[in-house]
This record gives sequence, C-alpha cells and structure tokens, in this order.
Amino acid sequence: MKKVVTFGEIMLRLSTPGFKRFVQSDSFDVTYGGGEANVAVSLSNYGVESYFVSRLPKHEIGQSAINHLRRFGVNTDYIIRDGERVGIYFLETGASQRPSKVVYDRAHSAISDIKIKEIDWDIVFHNKDWFHWTGITPALGTNAQAVLLEACKKAKELDVKISCDLNFRKKMWSEKEAQKVMNPLMEYVDVCIANEEDAEKSLGMIPANTNVENAEISAEGYALLTKSLKSKYEFETVAITLRESYSASRNGWSAILHDSKDCLKPYRSKVYDIQIVDRVGGGDSFASGLIYGLLTMQSSKDALEFAVAASCLKHTIPGDFNLASIDEVTKLAQGNASGRVER
Repeated sequence: MKKVVTFGEIMLRLSTPGFKRFVQSDSFDVTYGGGEANVAVSLSNYGVESYFVSRLPKHEIGQSAINHLRRFGVNTDYIIRDGERVGIYFLETGASQRPSKVVYDRAHSAISDIKIKEIDWDIVFHNKDWFHWTGITPALGTNAQAVLLEACKKAKELDVKISCDLNFRKKMWSEKEAQKVMNPLMEYVDVCIANEEDAEKSLGMIPANTNVENAEISAEGYALLTKSLKSKYEFETVAITLRESYSASRNGWSAILHDSKDCLKPYRSKVYDIQIVDRVGGGDSFASGLIYGLLTMQSSKDALEFAVAASCLKHTIPGDFNLASIDEVTKLAQGNASGRVER
C-alpha cells in the first residue's frame, strides 16, 4: 500500500444551514476541514495509507478535529499537541448569482506557532512515498514557512515525491508576499497543481486570453502556461484545473495536464457541467484524485480523468471531504454521468 504524508492546518468549519446568509442564521452546521486534511481523507477513502501532520491544542476541540480525521482512517500519530486554539472558518453557501463567502478566524492558531525541529521529519518520511502541501500552509506565517522548508528538504533527501497545490488565498497574504515565498519553494516540487488563477497570483505567471471573472477560459492559453511552468521550474508534472464560473450554482469543470510521460503535449480532460451543492474542497479532491492516479495508474491521462471526475463528484457532497468511492469515480470517468438512481 502506498503511503502519503500531508502537512497543514485543519480548521473548525461553521457553515450556515442550507443557503442562509450569515445575518439570517441563528445556528451553524459544524464539521472540520482544510486543504491538506481534505487530501488525506480522500486518499484514505481510496485505500491509500495517509498521514496528516499538523499542530493542534490539547483541549477538546483539538481532540474533536483529530477524532474527525480518524473517523475516515487518516493516521494522526504525527500531530503535535500544543498551542491554544483551532482555526475557524465560517462559510455562507451562495446560489445562482450570489457567490459563496468565507470569513476566517484563524489568527494565532496552534499551527501558526509551530517551530522547526518540533516535528521529526526523518521519522515522518520513513518508508513514505509522497508528500503533499498547499500554498495555504506557508501563508500561515514565517513559522509555518520555516517548518515547511524543513519538511521539503528532508523529503527531497529521502527521495519522497513532493506535490504542491498552489492554492492562493488573497485573505491570507498579498500576491507579492506569496510570490516571494512560493517561488523558492518550487525547487523542491515534482508535481505542481493549480487552478486557473493560482499560477498568476502565486508565481507571477499569467495565462493568455483568459478572463476568469467573465468565465472566459482559453484552453490554449493554459496549455502554453503548463509548458512554461514545467520548463521554468523543471516540474515532472503540471496540472491546472479550469473552472468556468457561470454562476455560484453552475460551473464548467475540466483540467489540463503536461508531463514527460504520456502528455508530452498538454492534454485536456473531458469537461463536466456541474450543478453545485458545495464547492469547498473541490480543488483538494482534484489533487487527491491526481495523486492517487499517478501512484496507481499506468497512464497519466487516466490519472487526470480520474482526478477531474473525483472533483466533479465532490461538488455534489456537503462538507470539505470528498467521500466518493473509487468505483463511483471510475464510472463517471468512463462516461456514466446520468445520475440515475442505483437500485
């Protein structure tokens, strides 16, 4: 069984019931989520031995977050128990022309105070195959940046494959700050994952003929971007998701992949027209699907189609985690998209 390590923050998610606005709600639905935790859960769901590394308080809310991960089979042995608080994010789910809104309350969360040498990366990466992180982790501050660099150096030393989902968050840092931190970290990355805006915001590389706000996505422009990214940073694989946002309720969804194996020319997946239930975690479900595919499938084209189908299904599932099975994802990737009742 393949073994994957992820490192980042898991947060308490408080979302308004249904499509209520923040100002309407007198209660919240409670769950947990966060970029790297979402990936760990999805991979565990696919039968991969997944490990989530983080830092959480010793109190009951910290324990509740850990219990939530364990419920889905994620190994939590390397989570440091220290600090004072669990980060929180509030979610208001949008509909039609009203966008979803996220409000963060994560300042001084336990992981933001993490210190180098607090995690023994030699032990963490022993006999592991893959290490995944996102751009959200270094956006947590200089402490998290230092520990992430420490982890990347050790993973590279131990020949552990490294993937990064660029995941730019404008509420956490500026484009200038992100590019200053993220560009040097690309030295350690083998598989780069991004959405239609990330490469520009995080690395300063702009796709041609695209207007994301108007749902104008140029496949040719992104194909050229994958080539530029692969050439500049010497990535083994580059994958970019393309979200065509017709409204908060309906998106077009596909991805482009370029590597040195099957996709010597950038390859675009099939395109899905999604009626959205919950889009939070959609990118993470793509990343986990791609990691699973690259670890277990012979063709990187098949890996991409699996990842896009997985993330398509995630958009129909409430919560951060993608709980679609391998069989469900495979059926969709092979063309069974009718949505008929299975009896």
